[in-house]
Amino acid sequence: MIADSQALGIAGIGVYLPVEGVSNFARMNQFEVDERFINEKLGVRRTLVKDADEATSDLAVRAVRALEAGSAIDLAAVECLIVVTQNPDYNLPHTAAIVHGKLGLPERCAAFDISLGCSGWVYGLSVINAFMAQNGMQSGLLVTADPYSKIVDPNDKNTVMLFGDAAAATWIHTAPRFCSGRFTFGTIGADYEHLICRNGQLSMNGRGIFDFAARRVPEDIRLLLEMNQVAIEDVDRFLLHQGSRYMLRTIAARLHVAEERAAFVAAEYGNTVSSSIPIMLAEMLDDATVRTVVVSGFGVGLSWSSGILHRVA
Repeated sequence: MIADSQALGIAGIGVYLPVEGVSNFARMNQFEVDERFINEKLGVRRTLVKDADEATSDLAVRAVRALEAGSAIDLAAVECLIVVTQNPDYNLPHTAAIVHGKLGLPERCAAFDISLGCSGWVYGLSVINAFMAQNGMQSGLLVTADPYSKIVDPNDKNTVMLFGDAAAATWIHTAPRFCSGRFTFGTIGADYEHLICRNGQLSMNGRGIFDFAARRVPEDIRLLLEMNQVAIEDVDRFLLHQGSRYMLRTIAARLHVAEERAAFVAAEYGNTVSSSIPIMLAEMLDDATVRTVVVSGFGVGLSWSSGILHRVA
């Protein structure tokens, strides 16, 4: 029997943040910036960096272990594992296979990767819900792990002061805390060079990315709310990809919502790519006052996706 797709949703989230980090205030002289730029424009005071010997799969496993410690998940019952990353351990095999092996998941568990960046968790949430519903599955894992420290140039102000390493593991189950509605998706592939890794090194057109997000995200969220028949005033939180403080302030202003409803919270760990949204949502799972949440990821590709989450428990 195929599982009821309406019953599938987010049952728990585990987060892994590396211990080591670098203060952006220590970089002020190197990049000729001041405290106002760090606090008001960038918003990132400190970026976290994985250990040199930590692989992407190690970050993923640590996030799953954090989920295991804080929830009732039974790894022996997991039927599906999706890993979202664009910085895998190897070109092949897929990182999900390596994580599967390190966790000792069942052999009958599907395991595959999704190669997406900042929009990856939202895309992945739609994919895993549909995949599990179609195949009658009841327990799955959506893991995001995209350590940009592997590709960031330490002398590039546009990237090294912004991106931080992290991982998140989202448990999808038939006894959820949040269920999702319809999603929106979009791509402007003609502008893919705005955020690109060539010869192992990341390059970003910051102005191009900002203009893309400031233009596309507000209109996409309005479309999402219309599709799901939800009024903007009924949304408790807008969990937006943590691009920068100035970017989020601009999007909030264009949506005409208070900044605290679409907050920038990544000051102490940085832009963690596909993990930014689940890191924020993890803090709200036990907050019963948060009933309706909009999630929106946007960036590399240029790609975006938005979704709406409703609390059911």
